[in-house]
Amino acid sequence: MKKTALALATALLLLTACDSSSTDNGGVDGSGVGANGAGTGNGVLGQSADGTNVTDRVYFATNSSVIDSEGQASLDRQAGWLKQYETVNVVLEGHADERGTREFNIALGERRATAAKNYLVSQGVAASRISTISYGKERPAVTGNDEGSWSQNRRAVTVIAN
Repeated sequence: MKKTALALATALLLLTACDSSSTDNGGVDGSGVGANGAGTGNGVLGQSADGTNVTDRVYFATNSSVIDSEGQASLDRQAGWLKQYETVNVVLEGHADERGTREFNIALGERRATAAKNYLVSQGVAASRISTISYGKERPAVTGNDEGSWSQNRRAVTVIAN
């Protein structure tokens, strides 16, 4: 009897752990974009009014939280999309590459997320719609010990809040 109860408890725990953090904000129409233009976690936040994809990430230089011109252009498109969908709230996730201590990378990820948030706010998106979190080096987009991998992990990602 104890084994059965333990097996049931373990199964329940495993099912609970399988909860996904989907960024789908509504029904998916089959194109990878939700009914309101919301992304589904594939690198696209949504579609702008003209039908172009709005990317969900901004990349940074090593040990930097400075948003370059390419990042500004991406955030400009995100700001336009967020103004189009005024009821959507987002979380800005800050990430770092694997180099450096956990503490350093958590702080760097927070600076990156905050820099992206501040930029969106400067473009007219209400600060109350944006929260930030830092994952530091804990959630790499790409595994590898080379500059190509590291450059993809130094990022801020805009995720639709559930």
